[in-house]
Amino acid sequence: MRPLRGCPGRLAASLILGIFAGCGTVGPATPGPEGAGPVTTTPPQHTLVVSVNKEPASLAAFSPAASGLSTAFPVRPFNAFLELVDDRAAAHPYLAESLPKLGTDSWVVYPDGRMQTTYRLKPNVVWHDGAPFSAADLVFAYRLYTTPELGFAAASTVPISAMEDVEAPDDSTLVIRWKRSYPGAGVLQVGGSTNLGLPPVPRHLLGDLYADSQWTTLANHAYWTVGFVGLGPFRLDRWEQGSFIEGVAFDGHVLGRPRIDRIHIVFIADANAAVANVRAGTVDLATEGSLTFEQALELKREWASSHAGTFLWTAASIRHFVFQFRPELVSPSALLDLRVRKALIHSLDRSALNDALWGGEGILLDSIFSPRVEYYPAIDGAVTKYPYSLSAADGFMTEAGFRKGPDGVYTDASGARLVLEVRSTGGGTSDTERSVAASGWRQAGFDAQEGTLAAALALDAQERASFPAISTAAQSATDTTMSAAFTTPQIARPENRWNGINRGAWSDPEYDRLVESFNTTLDPTERIQQRASMARVLSDELPAIMLYYNLNPAPFLARLTGPVPTTPDSTGYVGWNIHEWEIRD
Repeated sequence: MRPLRGCPGRLAASLILGIFAGCGTVGPATPGPEGAGPVTTTPPQHTLVVSVNKEPASLAAFSPAASGLSTAFPVRPFNAFLELVDDRAAAHPYLAESLPKLGTDSWVVYPDGRMQTTYRLKPNVVWHDGAPFSAADLVFAYRLYTTPELGFAAASTVPISAMEDVEAPDDSTLVIRWKRSYPGAGVLQVGGSTNLGLPPVPRHLLGDLYADSQWTTLANHAYWTVGFVGLGPFRLDRWEQGSFIEGVAFDGHVLGRPRIDRIHIVFIADANAAVANVRAGTVDLATEGSLTFEQALELKREWASSHAGTFLWTAASIRHFVFQFRPELVSPSALLDLRVRKALIHSLDRSALNDALWGGEGILLDSIFSPRVEYYPAIDGAVTKYPYSLSAADGFMTEAGFRKGPDGVYTDASGARLVLEVRSTGGGTSDTERSVAASGWRQAGFDAQEGTLAAALALDAQERASFPAISTAAQSATDTTMSAAFTTPQIARPENRWNGINRGAWSDPEYDRLVESFNTTLDPTERIQQRASMARVLSDELPAIMLYYNLNPAPFLARLTGPVPTTPDSTGYVGWNIHEWEIRD
């Protein structure tokens, strides 16, 4: 008999004792202590048990008045989309028979730049409640998402913001008209698990409320939570709010019935309880921040000899150091000298940072683009590399007019020490990153002072952009977001209430032109060359020092097969292929 699932506990020892001493009663599920998950009876033989660190706001990909997914993993088991994006960021038809291809009747570009894409849907697809799925459900979803009274954040972001209209000539045909040239029109999902393109919504459940403009009733409908009806591999069976979500295999899934019979998603806010569940075998997969990175490394070391499980390291953002370029704020002004920035990157031991933060598991980056994508050789050949070299750093500092004083610290021609602040934001990883980097720079001869943005100010956009020298930073790893993070229009300034994502205020006309072209160019080959050119400019001019991906551990037990790593720019987060997973006896 497999161990009982979701037993409560705050610490490993108490949880494991609870498994054997306090969780043996057969009966209905009841909530456990806050954050520890429910006490349940032994699940069926082929039940997948997954822990997440918080309860999702909804099982729908987008929900009313929500800026994004509070928890991403629970969405995938219960939803299906036009396309399925795999672990290599490649898209495959899912609800659609095929995806639009440029230069065919399925993707037409008009002389004025507007476009039209057409999808043919797979036949005989049904919702979890047995109602037939049709193109009208996708049209309804578009109307829903773009209704201001419902407050869908997706309406203001691509791809929906680039759409002019959506229509269904018949039940199996979807036509999307685009306002402008948009290269992502062939794959609607936009990197990362928080933008899943144009997720369908069941018109037969919500259509009447929409037609009657009953916005409040519609936004509070049970569909968004305990009454969710989707198209994914699992059908919602039970949602005990505050405790767990259970789903059963859906026989009508468009890609076939999943190989696992049931899924049990338990909410465990306490990381100690989560790791104890994994060790005890009561959780098959821990994801969505269930474990701290330190706990994950310790568990990985244990599993190296026991072979009890495997790890996925997923990433959604790129960590980097950003330089300040505002003349009125930058201090010292020497940071505006490219030679000084080159000296700083040459004297930063990024491998030491990787070891200190990620136990060497991180992927060191030379650009804003994933080294795992198939076209990366073109980018790799374009970027300037800055290997760790104190002699190279000293050479650049000498060229810039600095010499080391008797105490080994760089001074200018007047004898003034080069003092710079390395500031962290957000605590945790940022603080460790700051300390390790500042220590290395001090050893290299820079008077690197350490500063921390107080927690009360960490959410203040102006404060985050007002650092004097160097700041830790993290940004979504998608091509569109990372490339925009260094453009002039995205500079955080009073005019945009400091909400631009270019916090260092670096500006380069050539780079702006490249990004603008990249966002409208349709030819895939040309877009690869644009990526390479962007990477070249960024590595030559150094507005920031790229470090590595912000890693999230996702350990799973050896009896579970199927999970695979994902690329950071892929919507194929953990669970993208959950319909293929299996649990071995």
